[in-house]
Amino acid sequence: MEAALQRRIQRYGWDKAAIYYENSWQQQLKPAQEKLLEMANLQPGERLIDIACGTGLVSFPAAEKVRPTGFVLATDISDEMVKICAETAIEKKISNIQFKRMDAEELDVQDEQYNVALCALGLMYVPDPIKALKEMYRVIRPGGRAVAAVWGQRDHCGWAEIFEIVDKRVATEVCPMFFNLGNRDVLKRSFEMAGFSNVIFEKLNTILNYNTDEDACGAAFAGGPVALAYHKFPDQVKNEAHIEYLDSIKPFQQGNGYAVPGEFVVAVGYK
Repeated sequence: MEAALQRRIQRYGWDKAAIYYENSWQQQLKPAQEKLLEMANLQPGERLIDIACGTGLVSFPAAEKVRPTGFVLATDISDEMVKICAETAIEKKISNIQFKRMDAEELDVQDEQYNVALCALGLMYVPDPIKALKEMYRVIRPGGRAVAAVWGQRDHCGWAEIFEIVDKRVATEVCPMFFNLGNRDVLKRSFEMAGFSNVIFEKLNTILNYNTDEDACGAAFAGGPVALAYHKFPDQVKNEAHIEYLDSIKPFQQGNGYAVPGEFVVAVGYK
């Protein structure tokens, strides 16, 4: 039941966050996404699956890299994320991509259908990341590769207090193991436990820049992983949470804005 609850929190939470997500996180996540695509080394004609695709910030550049004959299947647990992506594909007239709602731990895909599997900053939300990595292993062909990016160590991410701030106001933890994969070589070992070989990983230090209090709170609460709980808060509780969060990132204040440190870990493994 606990895993099922976590999946529901993620599914409906990202439904709430979907309309805020890209404006809140596009620039902040760009270094990890660019490193992931670099390590994936996508080639024209390849077939790839992008898991936990969000609004397609990796899916669409990947589709461009595998053109003209390559194909991207992009999946997400959130119906709203999938809807936004599908609308964007139509608007931009991108034809070599398809979006479907799927659970990362149970991909509705036959074995060995893809050359590459990607997961950009999605594994932290999965109840069983190794099960999700095993699914990535299953759906790629021998000789194929998988690349995943996660957030790094908790004490390297200046915004990390957001989870404690929300958790003490709700009945269940929102993301109980969020930072685990970012510790030491945990992501590398998880790849290996899922069957991958020749696994290498890189760590990236980054800065999350926000121009105002509103920008910082919008990204942390409405546009991120705590969105489901946050949207249920009364206004007074929202205001209290905002004040507490801004106090937690006060050491990183620069003028009216913030430069909050963060860390990413990106790994690639082969089948």
